[in-house]
Amino acid sequence: MPADTDPETLSQYGNTEGIRVAFTSFSDGRGFTLARMLRLAGYTGRLRAEGHVIADQYAMARRAGFDEVEISPDLAARQPAQQWVFRADWTANDYQSRLRKRA
Repeated sequence: MPADTDPETLSQYGNTEGIRVAFTSFSDGRGFTLARMLRLAGYTGRLRAEGHVIADQYAMARRAGFDEVEISPDLAARQPAQQWVFRADWTANDYQSRLRKRA
């Protein structure tokens, strides 16, 4: 599914086993919004972020509802595995958790 998919059409994907959301640019956050909307609507299948997602966005992708990220070999060469592993604990260090602890 392209990142510019109309959110009003997401209900048609509810019964699919998996959805790949294409990111054409790491600066385009619409794919994160689509993932979040799908999860809030009850989608339980696999969600994959594909394309220009960088290691710094991994935690955000997981929090939005993505199960996995697929990147090109060129991007993988520039973003080695240790950068992704460093961000693998995606449930830690989010601002909402820090705010809840203060309350």
